[in-house]
Amino acid sequence: MLYGIVAAITALFLAAVLAALLRAPALRLGLLDRRQRQRRVPLSGGTAVVLATCAVAVTGDRTGLAPFGEGTGALLAAGTGVAALGLVADAWRLKTRFLLVGTAVAAAFVVPYADTGVPAGVAAVGWIACVALAFRALDHAEGVAGTVGVVTAFGVAACAAAEVMEGLAVLLSVLAAALTGFLVHNWPPARVALGGCGAMFTGFLLAAAAVTARAGQDAATGTGVLFALTAVAAADVVLVVLARRTAGRPLLRRGPDHLAHRLRRLGLTPAGATVAVGAAAFPGVLVGTLVHTGVLGAPAVLWIAGGVLVVVLALWRVRARVPGQGRGGPETRAGRGARARQDLSPHHRHRPRRQPVSLVQPPRESAESPLRASRRSVSPQVSGSLRVRNG
Repeated sequence: MLYGIVAAITALFLAAVLAALLRAPALRLGLLDRRQRQRRVPLSGGTAVVLATCAVAVTGDRTGLAPFGEGTGALLAAGTGVAALGLVADAWRLKTRFLLVGTAVAAAFVVPYADTGVPAGVAAVGWIACVALAFRALDHAEGVAGTVGVVTAFGVAACAAAEVMEGLAVLLSVLAAALTGFLVHNWPPARVALGGCGAMFTGFLLAAAAVTARAGQDAATGTGVLFALTAVAAADVVLVVLARRTAGRPLLRRGPDHLAHRLRRLGLTPAGATVAVGAAAFPGVLVGTLVHTGVLGAPAVLWIAGGVLVVVLALWRVRARVPGQGRGGPETRAGRGARARQDLSPHHRHRPRRQPVSLVQPPRESAESPLRASRRSVSPQVSGSLRVRNG
């Protein structure tokens, strides 16, 4: 117990220091968050979280103070591989299917098939990969993924401790502490970002640890527990899929239509949106932990599912800024042109464009003026009489 507290404090300070030290190299290498257009935010936070978690956990295992136990070492190694894949995605643009396949391969090495069975184990592999990518998508605003990760890590650690998996519980406690140290620099306005490296590492460890702690128990109840522990990530994915499908936009194209984005549209500040999302994660984690330990029955998960449905439908009605719209909502020039082309009906009558008024004087006519022509056409008698009368 004492070592767990010391390890958590060490991971917290180590992650905070590494996040600050790695900021300058990330800026020089151009490892920046592409979603930030106004500020250059380096993606050094994810690397700091991974290094701090691995360093403290491996030290505890090598010294014998907190041995990993069965499967925990393989879980940490697979999570490190997923973090490396996320780092590559941060440096170069990788398609989502490559990230999904790579994460699923890593998950296939850590699922306890002897306890889950092959069909449930295959389903667990897919679920772990989806949760890792969901946490990467949850990193859509400053502090959101880190806050949700801290809350979820404590819940999964409690589930592992209930199953007497002390090594796994210590690993998750160290992860929660490292994320807390990272949040010192990632709280709005952020100086560093988590990126795919840290987000996928966090989601993978949490999902795989939850599967390991729940393995060998009732499958139906286990499905509800896993859903409750990651309810916020599931709500964000469902909201984005629903919004983009109904709007006819590609599912994998980034856009400001996630949870924190819509909360900002309701008037919350960046810090307020982060606190709201983190607070929303707490009930699901609490219910999942209580159902796993047997304090609550499995039907309690239905309340979490109903809450997720209500939140998704409520935030779906909130208008999100989409490509082709300005900051305040009015369409840009490209959007107005596209809207005009769509609204052009076949009965529209073409109006000729008005020619600009020329400021250049027209050239003088080469023909004589009518006055001169009339004077020349007058006979000499008439002209003479007129001269006499006028004289």
